Amino acid sequence: MSSSVTGRYFEDFRLGETIRHATPRTITAGDVALYNGLFGPRFAVQSSEAFARAIGYRCAPVDDLLVFHVVFGKTVPDISVNAVANLGYADCRFRAPVYPGDTLSAVSEVIGLKENSDRTSGVVYVRSRGFNQDGVMVLDYVRWVMVRKRDGAAAAPAAQVPVLPRAVDSGTIGTACPPIMLAAYDFILAGGTRSFRDYAVGEKIDHVDGVTVEEAEHQIATRLFQNVARVHVNRLAAAQTRFGRRLIYGGYVISLARALTFNGFANAFHIAAINGGRHVAPLFAGDTVFAWSEVLTKAELPGRDDVGALRLRTVATKDRPCDDFPCRRDDKDHPAVILELDYWVLMPR
Repeated sequence: MSSSVTGRYFEDFRLGETIRHATPRTITAGDVALYNGLFGPRFAVQSSEAFARAIGYRCAPVDDLLVFHVVFGKTVPDISVNAVANLGYADCRFRAPVYPGDTLSAVSEVIGLKENSDRTSGVVYVRSRGFNQDGVMVLDYVRWVMVRKRDGAAAAPAAQVPVLPRAVDSGTIGTACPPIMLAAYDFILAGGTRSFRDYAVGEKIDHVDGVTVEEAEHQIATRLFQNVARVHVNRLAAAQTRFGRRLIYGGYVISLARALTFNGFANAFHIAAINGGRHVAPLFAGDTVFAWSEVLTKAELPGRDDVGALRLRTVATKDRPCDDFPCRRDDKDHPAVILELDYWVLMPR
């Protein structure tokens, strides 16, 4: 019996090729409600139509990470359905707001390839772009993923690893956030009194709460995102990996960590860019996720007197509360660390 879809293996990728992904996806209010039910984000701009309209949005925008996951999910059948693991992200910009009713599609370009020394897999680097129904780019990012080889003896191209910026230039972010009417921004309703000016570079915040990951919730999330990577959705396929069980999708961890940051950054209502991210260790159902963050930089935005940008480093851990966690730059090597994310958020001034 032949297989209808097997997905690409490492030797199937070609440097410089462009891949148009199926299937366009209209994001509905139901999708937003399900995402909120799974992750529990409480940021007022995405939670309240009235709040969003009062400060300048035409309605409550779709959560930035739901946009990311939907675009990411479009790329999985062509890029990472045969992945061993998604390794990291860089140079990610949220370029335009997305609203319920918008339809998203995705295109990727292969920008790097590197076979692993054991010749059973290789790392594929792609730049993926998401567009709305009008052809407006709403998101673009680079990710790299370890993909199995179909045939370990198959020839591999000469290694080429792209040079990526260490951080997104703060002068290029913020286009997905319309001008904000500060007089209408209600800090009490938003859940926190601190604005951009109230944070100090080097400040570290423990987000306190922990969330236990459930198998069923993770399966619902991968279906919501239309993420069909076998290591996430197929117990039998995942059993063949070195972990012997299904891996929790790395983006699931990012969404949980982002939701936890509400405790401390309630007014960080928009992720403007992701500078870089690493899935340091795997997460499995039954593990409990905690997070803490450090303010790396503060930046004024050109032509904007309504919002400023904070560059944050958020570290997510499993089964280890962060109140006594070693807050060092090298703590990403600690066995409890599962995620290190470096990103820009916008906050009212």
